[in-house]
Amino acid sequence: MTMTSRQGVPRIVARSNKQSVRDEVLRGLHAEPKTLPPKLFYDAVGAELFEEICDLPEYYLTRAELEILRARAGEIAELAGPQVALLEYGSGAGVKIRLLLDALESPAAYVPIDISREQLERVATELAAEYRDVAVRPLNADYTRPHTVPDLPVRSRRVAFFPGSTIGNFHPMEAVAFLSRVRRVVGKDGALILGVDRRKGVAVLNAAYDDSAGVTAKFNLNMLKVLNHDVGARFDLDKFRHRAFFNSSASRVEMHLVSTEAQTVKVADELVDFEKGESIWTESSYKYDRARLEELVDTAGFRIRKLWTNAKRQFWVVYLEAV
Repeated sequence: MTMTSRQGVPRIVARSNKQSVRDEVLRGLHAEPKTLPPKLFYDAVGAELFEEICDLPEYYLTRAELEILRARAGEIAELAGPQVALLEYGSGAGVKIRLLLDALESPAAYVPIDISREQLERVATELAAEYRDVAVRPLNADYTRPHTVPDLPVRSRRVAFFPGSTIGNFHPMEAVAFLSRVRRVVGKDGALILGVDRRKGVAVLNAAYDDSAGVTAKFNLNMLKVLNHDVGARFDLDKFRHRAFFNSSASRVEMHLVSTEAQTVKVADELVDFEKGESIWTESSYKYDRARLEELVDTAGFRIRKLWTNAKRQFWVVYLEAV
């Protein structure tokens, strides 16, 4: 299915199911411990808050990755080769992809995949205007679930791009499953450009996810607004607070929303009870050393071809080839 001409405005194709989201939310809130999936952060407000987080002094991740991409885009393009069909999982504001599109030799297509329809539509339209020789084919979908990729030019080589530290949001077996799906999408001749946050000092990690300005707290609490709007929940945001900390034994930062009192919240047509101090686990962000990273990508059917880090050795951009 072709969504746009090379000169046209991209047409968004949606792959969403509100009933499945509702069911996933209720399963998570009735679990022990209570959980919610990070994809619920990204409505229009959440997407804007995340862009604000990326500019915070404590949040080193975006600056570190951009430093690598600006310095190494040419090397990445050389490895990828000409006529690439670039598939970006979680395309966001479209900042990083421009560095690759500028460096690549005659890129054939770009498929931004994102759950935030409003941002996806804006970014896809901007990129289609800027890169008129590239077929921009946006897909509004939850990329954590199986989905159908839009039709791509026949002779193009598929290269996936998964920037940020989003791979860290998956628990290890989930990360393997996700990367295995990407491996099937790109095929035996494909590749993946992956952003990976490195393990580092506890103080740095805690500050990155609990900033002094409280933006990350707003971002976390906005998830409850999303539930109120999308699944008919009745959360009172004043009765929850943001908490983030590094779990050293699991090598992950955890984000939680902690109930400040005993309460019962209606979610869709069901009631969910909270004790005072009980939390909803909203996000994990696993931090990798080289051994953990190699084990992950090997299990998923990739091998590390090239690995770059920034000057402070905080972050990796990794070029993976399908095995």
